[in-house]
Amino acid sequence: MREGEVHAVMGKNGSGKSTFSKVLVGHPDYEVTGGTVIFKGENLLDMEPEERSLAGIFMSFQSPVEIPGVSNFDFLHMAYNARQEKQGLPELGTLEFYQIVSTKLGVVKMDPTFLDRNVNVGFSGGERKRNEILQLAVLGADVGILDEIDSGLDVDALQVVAQAVNGLLTSKNSVLMVTHYQRLLDYIKPKYVHIMREPAYKILPVKRTSLNLDKGHLVAVGCMQYPDTRREH
Repeated sequence: MREGEVHAVMGKNGSGKSTFSKVLVGHPDYEVTGGTVIFKGENLLDMEPEERSLAGIFMSFQSPVEIPGVSNFDFLHMAYNARQEKQGLPELGTLEFYQIVSTKLGVVKMDPTFLDRNVNVGFSGGERKRNEILQLAVLGADVGILDEIDSGLDVDALQVVAQAVNGLLTSKNSVLMVTHYQRLLDYIKPKYVHIMREPAYKILPVKRTSLNLDKGHLVAVGCMQYPDTRREH
């Protein structure tokens, strides 16, 4: 995966899509017994989960958890300053950070009052997903892993989330999105679609795709070549 690219991971239930995502961020439920995952020249598997986060890996979960007693603002402020410290940059005070986070709220169409609420407590499905993208926007991660970001969203909410993700894409960051459905690909255009299935794994560089996983087939039309001058994540 190179800078500026969007990759999609698709496949049937149980094919390992979400497991793959969780392994990348160091979920404690999984043990990796072989292989390497190279990110910025270092093996992710040698890092603790918090080290992976500070290095620039972000994951948006299918079902974001509630954190009672911790406001969105405090949570984002602490996470932002932790990454600042990792990068050797000065930490920001409350007022300085508020100026940054307030500019990101418009991207995900969230009211400023959401900053005062406890993390995900009482949030609707769409609000939780937008809150995850707000975290991605504020932290400025190099790689955003979106695990079924479209799950439980109606068309309007999906469009808002997709618009926010597209607005965060630059030539320096990348997105890896896990999904069952083509509708997400209609809003966030991937350059590669990875199909996970047993016993085979496929990767397709695509310019235009027509997918129908329910019927068990995939059609890819057109290929796109990319220069190797871009930095690999």
